[in-house]
Amino acid sequence: MSDLFDFLLNEDQRKLRDEVRQFVARVDRQLILDMDAEKIVYPRGYVRALGQQNLLGLRFPSQYGGRGLGWSSEIVALEEVGVLGTSLACLYSLPTIVGEAINRFGSAKLKEKYLRPTLAGELCTAEALTEPRGGSDFFGATTKAEKVEGGFILNGQKRFVVGAEGADYFMVYARTNLDPAVAPHQAISAFIVDRGPGVEVKHVYGLMGTRGGGAGRLLFRDAFVPEENLLGELHGAAPIFYQMMIPERMTSAAGAIGMARAALEVATRYSTKRKAFGRHIKEFQAVSFKIADSITKLDAARSLVYAAARSIDEGMPSSLQRRMVSEAKKFATESAWEVINHAMQVMGGIGYTSIYPVERLLRDARLIMIWTGTNEVMDLIIQHEFYQEFDRAGVLGRDVEADAAEADAVEEKVYE
Repeated sequence: MSDLFDFLLNEDQRKLRDEVRQFVARVDRQLILDMDAEKIVYPRGYVRALGQQNLLGLRFPSQYGGRGLGWSSEIVALEEVGVLGTSLACLYSLPTIVGEAINRFGSAKLKEKYLRPTLAGELCTAEALTEPRGGSDFFGATTKAEKVEGGFILNGQKRFVVGAEGADYFMVYARTNLDPAVAPHQAISAFIVDRGPGVEVKHVYGLMGTRGGGAGRLLFRDAFVPEENLLGELHGAAPIFYQMMIPERMTSAAGAIGMARAALEVATRYSTKRKAFGRHIKEFQAVSFKIADSITKLDAARSLVYAAARSIDEGMPSSLQRRMVSEAKKFATESAWEVINHAMQVMGGIGYTSIYPVERLLRDARLIMIWTGTNEVMDLIIQHEFYQEFDRAGVLGRDVEADAAEADAVEEKVYE
């Protein structure tokens, strides 16, 4: 179905799609089943294979193992990987998420030490952001990094860290200015923290879905972090955090499209085979209209994700990028949830069983409306950026407020 969008792709992007599609087709179904059954906690071999095929961190410079592509190309790959489900799509995304911080804010030494082997699939990474006392309240972080000679001593904990079990190193946000009078957004720093003494993966969670990705809690007990592992400026994690919104949310949006597409394909095929009352069920409007609604939502979501990718590649104002990316994440993940639900409804009871993968995709899809910023947080960003933009631009073109029969009755326009 996504091939109908070929007109949005150039020749190189079509080749990339086919290359990733071939890789995805070769992924062992038993890996997916064992991850969902939690027989596999972290599929390191899968990450290594992606690196060997030069499919990780496509946006980064070739000198570090990337391909120097843009977001418009990376989302093509992300959609294809998304059909594997949230865990494998997320593990595919982590190098591009953490890599964003290293590539933009890290020193040449950090890029050589961490980014290059990560893109080669030799090192695995994870982002440690959420804390037990705060989910969306990022700047309320209580994990602390105290300055000592040659580096920092890190204490605290993070949770819901996807990839924690298999990660060789973590990107960690911690409070470095402990003065309560300092504004929270001026008190946080970002670090690259090696797995080692003082860093413990305490608990791998039992999850409703998105299993096998090694999601766990990190405990930092007097972990030493070399000064050279500071990303950006001391107390300067705010711009890093805001930049990281792009890869975190674009990967979720594009991966969601892949999951929804997979469920829709299963349900569509089922509707052409299953008969009831002597007719294929696709002939009943109750079924075919759900397929139509799903196609529309999926096409609209893909169009929005492509538009958001282009806004980034074209270097549009950061406020527009933030709004577009937030819209893409919100709409794509919610559309995926609806499309997968429609797929299950089309299939009826059999869709609720493990005979088909729709029930697993449904469990996976629930999380993507929560992580990387809940969709309610996306609403906050969207409305904020829109109001700011509206205040700057005002009315564009014709002022239709005057196009009312009694528009001149100013005494009726009471605002307070």
